[in-house]
Amino acid sequence: MQLPYLEQAYIPEAKIVKYLLNLEHTGGGREKAIFFMHFGFTLEAWRQLEAALLAHAATYEVVSTADTDDGVHYVIEGQIETPDGRNPAVRVVWALDKDSTAPRFITAYRLR
Repeated sequence: MQLPYLEQAYIPEAKIVKYLLNLEHTGGGREKAIFFMHFGFTLEAWRQLEAALLAHAATYEVVSTADTDDGVHYVIEGQIETPDGRNPAVRVVWALDKDSTAPRFITAYRLR
């Protein structure tokens, strides 16, 4: 199953700039920034990570779902295209809130 309403999926700039690529973030964000930057993503070119995450959702199937009070979370796993071409496996979580047709990005991290 593909991510529902894939064409409307979005990632707020702050999720990338202040979280995934923020070396000063506490609570896990710093480790994610180190991980993504290790593969060539940069804060200055944050839209490159945005495009890679959206392409990841378009390329791979949903591997699990979880019902929440706000809607449904969708988990997608697979390799992400990176600037340096090494393309590590990642897990990306999307949320589709009740009464919405626009999946929003929650998080992404290394798949071990």
